[in-house]
Amino acid sequence: MTAKPDPSSFDLTSVDWKVSKYSGGGGNCVRVAAQDGYVLIGDSQNPDRPPHVYTPGEAKAWLLGVKDGEFDFLLDL
Repeated sequence: MTAKPDPSSFDLTSVDWKVSKYSGGGGNCVRVAAQDGYVLIGDSQNPDRPPHVYTPGEAKAWLLGVKDGEFDFLLDL
């Protein structure tokens, strides 16, 4: 298994971050991008922090779980 790259190794200056329309513009949402074949997830309130790095397979597993309602318990936090 190949190790994922260190988050600080990405050039984030040209990343096209996406933020959910449900964030309300108040910075209370994560931001997501794809770069160099990886999925980056960053903190929209702390954009200078390095993002978490996931493989496409990891991101797909999470998204399919969300669509199936596996993580709905988080909505009650």
